[in-house]
Amino acid sequence: MKALSDTIGHIAPPRPRPQRRFASARAIFALILREMSTTYGRSPGGYVWEVLQPVGGIALLSIVFSYAFRSPPIGTSFALFYATGFIVLSHFNGLNQKMGIAIRFSKPLLTYPNVTLMDAILARFLLNTLTSFLVFIILMTGIVTMFDLRIILDLPEIFKAWAMLTALSFGVGILNCFLMSMFPVWQQVWQILTRPLFIVSGIFFLIDNLPAAYRDILLYNPVAHVIMQMRAGFYATYEAPLVSPVYVYLISLVCAVSGVLLLHRYHRMIIDER
Repeated sequence: MKALSDTIGHIAPPRPRPQRRFASARAIFALILREMSTTYGRSPGGYVWEVLQPVGGIALLSIVFSYAFRSPPIGTSFALFYATGFIVLSHFNGLNQKMGIAIRFSKPLLTYPNVTLMDAILARFLLNTLTSFLVFIILMTGIVTMFDLRIILDLPEIFKAWAMLTALSFGVGILNCFLMSMFPVWQQVWQILTRPLFIVSGIFFLIDNLPAAYRDILLYNPVAHVIMQMRAGFYATYEAPLVSPVYVYLISLVCAVSGVLLLHRYHRMIIDER
């Protein structure tokens, strides 16, 4: 027994395993810095283009429709009305594309043991969500100031819209990440499938004012719910009675769970694919 005790006493205690969450946080932060330098640091203007692109789209819509109509469906500012829809759809489409190719973009780094598929996806998701939110604040502040709009912001409603948009973009984005990684042609297919969203999401009109037959069909589009919710935060007279947060979050959850499970099941095949 004494010999056994001496033997056990000489056995070195096991080294504490590094906490995975801190390693993952460091990896995500490093990937964010890499994304910032490669995506925004190499092009002239960098982040300026992130602001100018939606400004150009909103300005074009405002000019064209101001000649066709006396006033927008709500309020008096064409720019504000179209911005509340255009920015939502622009963020949804842009984040889905970027999350879809996140693994392809960071594949050389996935050979390192401390970098996982989810690290690469979360880095792109966090950076682009924060960028879009800052662009949203800049644009909306600029529109309200430039046109001297007297509006009462409902911040809880605006943050509710951003929560819905963030959940939906993440859920669909992570499912697209699997599909685009396994089937590269899905990137072109997705672009074709989402083009009608520019028309059917309610950017130019209020879905509430449509006949019931058309309205019920368009309400299957979760992006339309987010746009209506966003407008409820900027227009005190608009209550967005047709918005269903449960529907948006349910689609987000189903897509996110499906994407995570599929990535976990086929992650080795995706990483090893050349």
